[in-house]
Amino acid sequence: MTTLVDNLERLEAVIEAACRCAGRGRGEVELMAVSKTYPAATVAEAAALGLTLFGENRVQEFAGKAAELEPLRIRATQPIRVHLIGHLQSNKAARAVELFDAVDSLDSLRLAARLNEAAGKLDKRLPVLIEVKLSAEKSKAGLNPDSAEAAQLLERLPDFVNLEIRGLMTIAPLGVAEAETRACFRELRELRERWAKAHPRLSLEVLSMGMSEDFALAIEEGATRIRVGTALFGVRIMP
Repeated sequence: MTTLVDNLERLEAVIEAACRCAGRGRGEVELMAVSKTYPAATVAEAAALGLTLFGENRVQEFAGKAAELEPLRIRATQPIRVHLIGHLQSNKAARAVELFDAVDSLDSLRLAARLNEAAGKLDKRLPVLIEVKLSAEKSKAGLNPDSAEAAQLLERLPDFVNLEIRGLMTIAPLGVAEAETRACFRELRELRERWAKAHPRLSLEVLSMGMSEDFALAIEEGATRIRVGTALFGVRIMP
């Protein structure tokens, strides 16, 4: 566990420095540990260090370790929460609602309807974030903020009584200049402000942005949640 302890200490030091630089308190930024590809034992190690929020990318992968983590989610003194942060196909919505505590990658009206229906059947109120695509990269998922789909989703979301809208999420382009990364994060913050004013029935408090490579910039630009995997757990060996 020594490596994880050291990584967490270094990570916390950078987070605190970024918060000071932005004139913000450390409590304003939530750390999500991105545990995709890591086994349940690694999640348990991180939980033992006080981490309580985890992010997973794939429904099927997390299904394989959910049972092992159930004691940490249900019976622990400080229960952990696991959110789906990867792209979700609508045909897997029901399974995602069963497995996860929240879905942070809502990107279509169709998916919202499927999640709402599945949550209703389980008598569950599911927290969700709207994933917004602010990068030209084809590999990035998310909702085009200027699209008719986005307008329709924002109008309809208050009617989905089994969904709890919490905020927005985005992924900045990789390998670009700092100014471009900052501009992406700033755009999401400004978008949140415009949408919150135009749609007062929606709660958009969460700004989930920033990963291992750029979370310090995200904090300086207003992130309330950062998603960190590599800087915490080390370089992944992809299956």
